[in-house]
Amino acid sequence: MKLEESICRAVSNAVFALYDVKLESDKIQLQQTKKEFDGDITVVVFPFVKLARKSPEETGRAIGEWLVANQTEVADFNVIKGFLNLSIHLSFWVEALNEVEKDADYGILPIEKDAPLFMIEYSSPNTNKPLHLGHIRNNLLGFSISEIQKANGNRVVKTNIVNDRGIHICKSMLAWKLFGNGETPEDSGKKGDHLVGDYYVRFDKEYKKQIAELITAGQTEEDAKKNAPLMQEAQRMLLAWEQNDPTIRQLWKQMNGWVYAGFDETYKRLGVDFDKIYYESNTYLEGKAEVEKGLKEGIFYRRPDNSVWADLTDNGLDEKLLLRADGTSVYMTQDIGTAKLRYDDYPINKMVYVVGNEQNYHFQVLSILLDKLGFAFGKDLVHFAYGMVELPEGKMKSREGTVVDADDLIDEMVQTAKEISKELGKMDGCSEKEMEDLATMIGLGALKYFILKVDPKKNMTFNPKESIDFNGNTGPFIQYTHARIQSILRKANEQKIEIVPSILSSISEKETFLVRQLTQFPDIVKEAGKEFSPALIANYIYNLAKEYNQFYHDFSILREENVDARNFRLLLSANVAKVIKQGMRLLGIQVPDKM
Repeated sequence: MKLEESICRAVSNAVFALYDVKLESDKIQLQQTKKEFDGDITVVVFPFVKLARKSPEETGRAIGEWLVANQTEVADFNVIKGFLNLSIHLSFWVEALNEVEKDADYGILPIEKDAPLFMIEYSSPNTNKPLHLGHIRNNLLGFSISEIQKANGNRVVKTNIVNDRGIHICKSMLAWKLFGNGETPEDSGKKGDHLVGDYYVRFDKEYKKQIAELITAGQTEEDAKKNAPLMQEAQRMLLAWEQNDPTIRQLWKQMNGWVYAGFDETYKRLGVDFDKIYYESNTYLEGKAEVEKGLKEGIFYRRPDNSVWADLTDNGLDEKLLLRADGTSVYMTQDIGTAKLRYDDYPINKMVYVVGNEQNYHFQVLSILLDKLGFAFGKDLVHFAYGMVELPEGKMKSREGTVVDADDLIDEMVQTAKEISKELGKMDGCSEKEMEDLATMIGLGALKYFILKVDPKKNMTFNPKESIDFNGNTGPFIQYTHARIQSILRKANEQKIEIVPSILSSISEKETFLVRQLTQFPDIVKEAGKEFSPALIANYIYNLAKEYNQFYHDFSILREENVDARNFRLLLSANVAKVIKQGMRLLGIQVPDKM
């Protein structure tokens, strides 16, 4: 039984013994004792005051005395107003560390065959541009959330829906057709997704020129945007694509092929993957069929211009377009079709969409529409809405080519990591390959940790220079802590010192605090799964690393003359490293053994 469960049950027994009232243990409030007070676990006494008919202090003392007399783990207590601070026997913490040592997968639950199935959708790129900084946050969150759900014993299918059709795709295609002169990734030396993205920017540039010309000729800005020849041609191209025009379809396949090759390279560098990829070009027809079915059943309605709409005013929302007047579909239609296909393919218990919070309304509508169409899963979908990520210089815009490409940012992070690590002597004695591998690990670790440590619901500013710092709340600081511990363990091995279960009966307050932190890891993983929050794990691991470094500074390990104390500290060090590695793995971050 875990300590918290044991204490809750003991407090329940104390209340029954003292006041003859049966109290469910889940009604008892526990919290970690604040650092400024003596104790390990604090019981909130206020709920028992009416039962005792005494002051909070008197009630706390009575319960504390009962626990010391009847509960083996409780060594002492003190009462501060309405809070009962319990001190746990040091022998308990020694045994707790031994228990952590025994479990190679400490904090990670096994996945049973009949465990709930979570489908987690993330990435969702468009094939008209490369992945950028915003996509990085999406991919890192989606991958980490998936790993955390698996750590909580759930089955997980990681999925990606590729937006491979639509007017934005046609813009890149048309610009390449008009201005590309047959350029390919091979002869340009560019990654395919970067090449196609360049033509998306080129379309916008030429389109704005045409708008300006039409406004000068007397048209309103709204009319000019509609009447610009480039936009009209792009819309004709989209219609031709939906009508299976062979020339347009061939161009589409060719350019999308370039993009997929580029995406795959970026995903590999980021260390993210997918179990199933869906393509909107395959799902939109399913969505159109569902909309047509809803139209026949009177769920939706058709306007005089032939467009199809859903009236959601009864749900407190507005009206939503589902099919344009020319019969082409919109994102909502495609998402309906994708949802249907997914539930046909998998027995999903929970569908989680990792999509930015600017799409809150979209997923609110999707949930209602799926429910109206009779899909039982509609009400239960989860939109994991995360905040936007910007650079210190401000917001990025794809059309204007002001985004930071994921590949460029990864290159910059790795190069910066290499320069700083060399400067600090972290790569002394490394071969060129070892330097490259270490720089990649540190650079990506810095990038991932800096993004994942932030509450995902909040907007954030990513500062590359701040992220690569070997001090403070950063990935490199945690990675260095792991490498430091591995160095200690290697030296112990060289000295033929075996790490064995501890037999100490007394340990210091600092050591007790570290063990207590280790015992919290399973609860942190559980809470991160419940809240869909990698930030909980990131900040827990940072605090563990920070406390370990203070311990390392204050205590001898290999030079400790007391053999039992030395062995305990080695055991403690080894398990701190184990939990750091396990926690960082859930964030998709590797930790080095040397640094």
